[in-house]
Amino acid sequence: MSELWPAPRPHDPVDRVVSLPGSKSLTNRALVLAALADGPSVVRRPLRSRDTLLMVGALTALGTEVHDTSGPGSGDWAVSPAPWDRDADVDCGLAGTVMRFVPPIAGLARGTVRFDGDPHMRQRPVGPMLAALGALGVRVDDGGRGALPFAVAGTGSVPGGTVTIDASASSQFVSALLLAGARYEHGVDVRHVGKPVPSLPHIEMTVQMLRRHGVEVDDGDANRWAVSPGPVRAVDHDIEPDLSNAAPFLALAAATGGRVTVTDWPSSTTQPGDELREILTLMGCEVALGDNGLTVVGPPRLSGVDLDLHDVGELTPAVAALCALADSPSHLRGVAHIRGHETDRIAALAAELGRLGADVTEREDGLTIRPAPLHGGTFRTYADHRMAHAGVILGLAVDDVLVEDIATTSKTFPDFAGAWSRAVGAAPSGVGASS
Repeated sequence: MSELWPAPRPHDPVDRVVSLPGSKSLTNRALVLAALADGPSVVRRPLRSRDTLLMVGALTALGTEVHDTSGPGSGDWAVSPAPWDRDADVDCGLAGTVMRFVPPIAGLARGTVRFDGDPHMRQRPVGPMLAALGALGVRVDDGGRGALPFAVAGTGSVPGGTVTIDASASSQFVSALLLAGARYEHGVDVRHVGKPVPSLPHIEMTVQMLRRHGVEVDDGDANRWAVSPGPVRAVDHDIEPDLSNAAPFLALAAATGGRVTVTDWPSSTTQPGDELREILTLMGCEVALGDNGLTVVGPPRLSGVDLDLHDVGELTPAVAALCALADSPSHLRGVAHIRGHETDRIAALAAELGRLGADVTEREDGLTIRPAPLHGGTFRTYADHRMAHAGVILGLAVDDVLVEDIATTSKTFPDFAGAWSRAVGAAPSGVGASS
């Protein structure tokens, strides 16, 4: 078993101001668009985590130049497009954005690009997108598995055109095709068939960023997104804080009846994490967005909720942990797709919350959680950063919670354990939780 980390428990309401690292979703999209652009650009205040460094590694393997502006490992990223005229090996690690965003642009390279990743990544869904690439004229060799490892034989151009795909397993299938589409000869016209696409805010994020780069996108019809062929203008990006990573820090206020302010919370954003404002309000918190950021004040007792989290599935682990601390039942639904994330998050949450005494019923598309006495014990994370968030949230109200492999949080938040310890009480009010 991986190393166990004692989750710190505060015994008084907290009062903290925290600043968070940048958004992984925004950083990796900005990097891909910078690599496709018609000139150099800068990604400012990027997230530097395992997922984003894997994206940098993938793009530089293809031939893109990415440089730190303030010395190795610091500052912004200056990105200069360069000819993609080589064979390459891409390590996807556990980064779904690398596994899904890079193959569509690898078709524009001149060479064979081989993809593989951590053992668990070979179980994550990618087959529908690889099939779509084949229909658009990209040569893909996946041995018929529809999963890692696979190879893309790039010819320097991709015909593109209209393609039908079932993106009900991941919105990243759509975003991946849209990001590359402007560089295809005929653009790309993506049409979804099947169950509803999850995490639609992430597709809206992709569309908004493409338009900033001067790319024409038609999203006027439901389940259809069309990108016209043309140049991708070089644009500098300022990366917002990762609002999904804010979930445990705002939960710190909710679970302790305290106050937490997350600085630099955007007044308008496409990040799904912004839905935390409504979710926490429904659970009884006071939530206010002001000049200093987003402030949450926790209630004396948390209320259970009935939520469809289909569009914000990544928040499910943190919300489920708070529901286990609530004084009335909760029903979380609409998230069958999170069974295909870093782990089967529905099954994992049912198992680990139940291990610590929670009364949990696993549903096909979610969880029902009823009030029950909780106790300490080991909370397994399955190499999933969001599961680690759930574990530390439980530790806010339960003694002796031991979180397995807290280091898995480095996927999107370097030194999360240190930042969390300081925020919980090992540092004075005003502590920064940034990397």
